[in-house]
Amino acid sequence: MFDHHYEIETTWTGDRGSGTLDYRSYGRDHVIRAAGKHEIQGSSDRPFRGDVDRWNPEEMLLSALSQCHLLSYLHSCATGGVVVTAYVDRAEGTMVQTADGGGHFTEVVLRPTVTVAEASMVEAARALHGEASTKCFIASSVNFPVRHEPVVRVAAPATTDGTQHPA
Repeated sequence: MFDHHYEIETTWTGDRGSGTLDYRSYGRDHVIRAAGKHEIQGSSDRPFRGDVDRWNPEEMLLSALSQCHLLSYLHSCATGGVVVTAYVDRAEGTMVQTADGGGHFTEVVLRPTVTVAEASMVEAARALHGEASTKCFIASSVNFPVRHEPVVRVAAPATTDGTQHPA
């Protein structure tokens, strides 16, 4: 086993002059920083008085799951002989808010559309989502299901002039 450590800094920037005097008196804006990286402008989701132009924690969790699956999947494909030429995931998560103001995610569904180089790779490309799921650090760390509904396509063959035929 290898330990990996990560450090970030989260700074609240939502003090409007009276701190957290009451629920409506403060902003939810914050900045997330890590050494050598661009800042991430964060807030809460709109129903929780947040700024819709900033990333909220729920979107960040969904993004982390999607990114982790992508990276695990690309690794599995590279070692499994599947050549991926394009990948787009349209992930969706469901969170339930409880009566006491808390809540939790009940499920995330990843919907990657994967393009592979050859038709002979389609079945392996589809199957490797399962392997990638078991190797994804983030999915292995959450207590709700992360499902996959992949679509696998074959890249359009190139013409003699180097352009692509429509698939």
